[in-house]
Amino acid sequence: MTTSTDAEGAPEDILVALADPIRRQILATLAGQGGTTSTSLAAGLPVTRQAVAKHLAVLDRAGLVRAHRTGREVRYEAELHPMKRATRWMDALATQWEHRLRAIKDLAEETPGP
Repeated sequence: MTTSTDAEGAPEDILVALADPIRRQILATLAGQGGTTSTSLAAGLPVTRQAVAKHLAVLDRAGLVRAHRTGREVRYEAELHPMKRATRWMDALATQWEHRLRAIKDLAEETPGP
């Protein structure tokens, strides 16, 4: 098990992690109720605990969850800061596209000279 307390999570890692609906549900559950175990998460999902553990590993690699051991249990918590970085990246990309589309529109609407 690796923990991602120092991981920033690249935008592509975050997008891959969030592409799966089960991982999104896991992250939403962790964000809503706080730390819990993979066994507790699996109880509310249509997948096995082993599948939840694999999904948590993907979320961990993206920096979206943090794991810590409490006695014999490993508890997971949502780490949403990397999503803010990915959102800023997507916003910057959208702004670039808006500028390009505006330039294309301006060119298309130009009236030809005499």
